[in-house]
Amino acid sequence: MIQLCGQLICQTSEQAARVAHHLPEHTRLSRAEAGCIRFEVRQTDDPLIWHVDETFTDRAAFDAHQQRTQASAWWVATADIRREFTVSDN
Repeated sequence: MIQLCGQLICQTSEQAARVAHHLPEHTRLSRAEAGCIRFEVRQTDDPLIWHVDETFTDRAAFDAHQQRTQASAWWVATADIRREFTVSDN
């Protein structure tokens, strides 16, 4: 399994609003991907920080998710938002 855990860290409320706007579709598409076991993104107590927790069956499924994500409206809308993630291969 491949697990990604970390945070999206917005600098402005406008960035946080973009996350909130695009997140439902991004979540729906991610959860529908082959090999997706878990995909959770939730706002923390800080309205500018979002916790991200993803699990995929294997490296191929994770890599396919990354490729789809980077070609998506989600990526275009949120590319300027800081990401602090760790990826582990269990």
